[in-house]
Amino acid sequence: MVKVSFYGAAQEVTGSCFLFDSGKTKILVDCGMFQCPRFCDLRSQEKFQFDPKKVAAVFVTHAHVDHTGRIPKLIKEGFSGKIFSTHPTRELARLMLEDSLGVLEKERKREGGVLIYGEEDIARAMEFWHGLGYHEKVSVGDFSVRLLDSGHILGSAMIEFTFQNKKIVVTGDLGNPPTPLLRDPEEVTDANFLLIEATYGNREHDDRNFRKLKLERVIEGTIKNGGVLMMPAFSLERTQELLFEIYDLMESKRIPSVPIFLDSPLAIKASAIYKKYESFFNKEALLKIKSMGDFFSFPAIKATFTTEESKAINDVKPPKIIIAGSGMSNGGRIIHHERRYLPNPHSTLMLVGYQAAGSMGRMIQDGAREVTILGESVPVRAKIETLHGYSAHPDREQLLAFIEKTRDSLEKLFTTHSEADSGLFMVQRVRDYMGKVAYAPRYGETYEL
Repeated sequence: MVKVSFYGAAQEVTGSCFLFDSGKTKILVDCGMFQCPRFCDLRSQEKFQFDPKKVAAVFVTHAHVDHTGRIPKLIKEGFSGKIFSTHPTRELARLMLEDSLGVLEKERKREGGVLIYGEEDIARAMEFWHGLGYHEKVSVGDFSVRLLDSGHILGSAMIEFTFQNKKIVVTGDLGNPPTPLLRDPEEVTDANFLLIEATYGNREHDDRNFRKLKLERVIEGTIKNGGVLMMPAFSLERTQELLFEIYDLMESKRIPSVPIFLDSPLAIKASAIYKKYESFFNKEALLKIKSMGDFFSFPAIKATFTTEESKAINDVKPPKIIIAGSGMSNGGRIIHHERRYLPNPHSTLMLVGYQAAGSMGRMIQDGAREVTILGESVPVRAKIETLHGYSAHPDREQLLAFIEKTRDSLEKLFTTHSEADSGLFMVQRVRDYMGKVAYAPRYGETYEL
C-alpha cells in the first residue's frame, strides 16, 4: 500500500509538496514556496509536517519557486537524499533559488521574520541534485521512476512512479498546447492513480489561434495611442514566449518596430539557459530560429540588467514595450513601471498569466480603479487587457481530454494546484462524466492508493 500526503498545492495554487510513502520508502515530489500576497508567506517558515531525514529522494517537476522554493530549507532541516529533475530544471532552479533568497532577505529586513535558508543551503542542494533525461529510469527503494515531458516550461516534467505494477503519475504543471516554443505534453494512457493540476479546471482560455492576433492588436493599439505597453511576465517561459512572438510579428512587418525592454535580470539569465537547451524546443520554433536568427537578441530589444539601466527606461519616449517581473505584480521591477504608467489612459497593462487571489494583478484584473504601490495610491486609468491564451496551464477542456486518455486504467484522481472552486469543479466533472473516484484534497490530508 502506498500513501500520499498533500503538504501544499491542495485547494491552492502554490506550495507544491506531495509525500509518497510505501512503508519502506518515502519520496517527495516538489517542495515549493507558498506565495500568497507576500512573497514569503509565514507558512513557508513553518516546520515540515514530516521528517526530512526520512525522505529518500525528491523529484522536481520544474523550476518555478512554488515547486522548488523550500528545497534548501528541506536540506537545512536534515534531508540528505538525492534530488532529481531534468538538466534544464536543475540549472533554472539554481537561478530561481538564488533570486528568491535575495527577495527573502529584503522581506526580512523590511518586515522581520526568519530567513528559511542561506546560500550554503542552495550550494548543498546543487550537490545533491542530479539531472535526468526524459524517459530515463531511476530506482529509489521500491519505486521505479521516470520523467515525462509536461510541456509547461523548459525542462518541465511529469513524474511517473511504478510500484508493484501500478502506475502513479504526478503531472506537476501541464502546458497549454500549442505553444510557441515547447513540445506538447506527452500523453498518459496507463495511469492507475493521477495527481493532476487544475489551475483552470473550471474555465476555458481564449481561442489559441486568436491569441497571437490579439497580442498584435494590443501592441498596434498602444503604439497608435503613443502609450506604453506594460507586460508583467514570469521570468521563465512566459517572457521567452512573448519575446519569440513579438520578434516574429516584427520580422513579418505585422507590427511597427518600437523599443522593447526586457527589464528583469532573472529573465535575462534564464533566456541564456533557454538558448543553451534549444533542443527542447518544438520543430516549428527550431525552424524559425534557423531562418530568422536568435530571437533573444534581435535589434529592437534592450536587456536592462542593472538598476541604472532600468531607471533609464523612463528617459525613452513612448511608444515602447516593457516586459518585467513579477507576473502577478506582487513585486519586482514591473511595479515601478505600473506606478508611473497606470494613470496614463494612453498606456496598456496586459496580463498574460494566472493572477492569484490577493495579488495586485488580480485586483486590477477584477476592476480595481486604484491600487497601492510602494505605499503610494495609484489610479488605474490605463487600458487593462487579459490574454489567457498565453497561459502556461491547460484549461478545463484540455484537462478533461488529458484525463480521458487514461480513463480505462484510472482508479483514483486527485486535483492539485487549484483554488477550491476550480479543483472541486474538475472533481465533479470526472465523477459525473467518467464515473471515476476523484478528490480535491486539502492541506495535510493523506489518502491510500
